[in-house]
Amino acid sequence: MDKSLYKNIWVYVEQSKGTIEKVSLELLSEARKIADAAGEKLVGLLLGNDINAAAEAVCEMGVDEVIVVEGAEYEPYSTDAYTFAFAQLCKKYKPSVLFLGATDNGKDFAPRLACRLNTGAIADTTELYYNPETKDVEWTKPAFGGNLMATIVCDETRPQIGTIRRGVFKVAPAERKKDVAIIREEIATPEEMIRTLLKEFIAEKATEEMKIEDAEVIVAIGRGVKEQAQTAMFVELANLLGGAVAVTRPLVDNEWYTAKSQIGQSGKMVSPKLYIGCGISGAVQHTAGMCSSDVIVAINTDASAPIFGVADYAVVGDMFEVVPAFIDEIKKSRQ
Repeated sequence: MDKSLYKNIWVYVEQSKGTIEKVSLELLSEARKIADAAGEKLVGLLLGNDINAAAEAVCEMGVDEVIVVEGAEYEPYSTDAYTFAFAQLCKKYKPSVLFLGATDNGKDFAPRLACRLNTGAIADTTELYYNPETKDVEWTKPAFGGNLMATIVCDETRPQIGTIRRGVFKVAPAERKKDVAIIREEIATPEEMIRTLLKEFIAEKATEEMKIEDAEVIVAIGRGVKEQAQTAMFVELANLLGGAVAVTRPLVDNEWYTAKSQIGQSGKMVSPKLYIGCGISGAVQHTAGMCSSDVIVAINTDASAPIFGVADYAVVGDMFEVVPAFIDEIKKSRQ
C-alpha cells in the first residue's frame, strides 16, 4: 500500500436527530491539533437524514471541510448502511486517519469498516500521539484488564482507524475557518444490503443518570462503602450539586452499580468540572480515568492515600462525617 496517497484527518461526527454526541466534539478538538501537526485538513463526516443544522454546527468547530451523506437509511443508525457509506467515502477520498467515538455505534461499525478496507482498527483508545517522523498516529489503550497500557501503531496500512473513549479530551474553543466547504455526497445504500431494521427503541429508565462522562460534577465512591444502604448520602450530595454518582470496580463487582457508572481504565474516562472522591485510595486504574478533572477533592482517612497525589483539595477524615457536613453546609447556603 502506498501510504503517500492517503492524507487528511477525518472525524466521524455522531449525531442522533440532529444532536451531536459530546465525544465527537472532543475528538474534533484533538484532531485539529493532529491535523495541524501533520499539515493536513481536518474533515468532519456526518451521516443521517435532515442534518443541515448539525452540519453547520460542525463548521463552527475549526474543521476545514464537512462531508455530509443524507438518506432515510442513515437515520436511525444502521450497521450495514454506515459501513457501506463509509467504505465508499474512504475509497474515494483516501483519508490518512479516521477517528470515531467509542460509543455503541462507533465500536459497532469501526472493525467492520476496517475489514472492508483491509486495514487495522484500534478500540477504546485513551491517548493519541502523532509521530511527525513516521506520520503514524500512536494509539494508547488499557490492556490486560487495565494492568498495562499498550501503544499500537498501524504502520503498514491506511486509513488508520480507531475508537476513542468519551471524556479523554476536552472540547476546546474553536473559530470557524474561512470558506469551510460542505461537501454533499450522494450515496444510497441498496435496500437488500441492510439486513437489520430498528423497529422500536425503549430507553433504560435511568439512562440519563448513567452518563457520568457527561456530568459536570461527579461524586465517586469506592471500597470504603461497605453496605449498599450507605450510598444514599452520596446520591444526596450528587443531587444537591446537580451531578452524578460514580464508582470504582468493587462496587460494580458487588452488583450495586452497573459498569456504566465505573470510572477507570476498565470503565469510563471522565473530566468533570468537579470530582469528589469518597473513600477511594487512588489506584492507577481509577485515577487514569479522572485525573483530567478540573478540580479534584479527595476524602480519605489515610493521609498517605495515593489519590491525594492528584487532588487539588485533600480532606483527611471519615467520609461518613465529612459528607454529611458538606450536605448541611450546602443546604444552609441555599436557605
